[in-house]
Amino acid sequence: MTAWEGRRFSVRVEDGMEIVDTPDAVAIVAVDAQERFVLVRQARAAVGTSVLELPAGLIDEGEKPLETARRELREETGLHGGRWRELAAFWSSPGFENERVWVFAADGLEEGKPAPDEGEELELERWSRAQVEERLQELEDATTLVGLLLYLREG
Repeated sequence: MTAWEGRRFSVRVEDGMEIVDTPDAVAIVAVDAQERFVLVRQARAAVGTSVLELPAGLIDEGEKPLETARRELREETGLHGGRWRELAAFWSSPGFENERVWVFAADGLEEGKPAPDEGEELELERWSRAQVEERLQELEDATTLVGLLLYLREG
């Protein structure tokens, strides 16, 4: 039974459990031509502050995860092209929601002009590999940590 329905997600009750139905998402470990990791800082109302994250977004109905990843990266950062691969796919919080997140890596990306969604205010930061390794403890977004750690593990 649907208990609540909103623009982005709905809540249903199944066997006494509240379950959040939400669209799946993607995140991208983006590495530019100068081998810098491109991160996005944006305000997150749920936690009351801005958060530094991997470029990411929700998968549109009928869209494949890799298509979404390429679209979101270009919209948020302007970066495009390069070599792409899937690093992981996981449930973001399976205790109460069914969101699946695909994390991709994209290397050797070309610069372009960002085209963020209306109302989306993004600030880009570029970190070297050494900075990522030294500053991991500053990151508070789980998907970002997972993606960066998987990428770093590859060598």
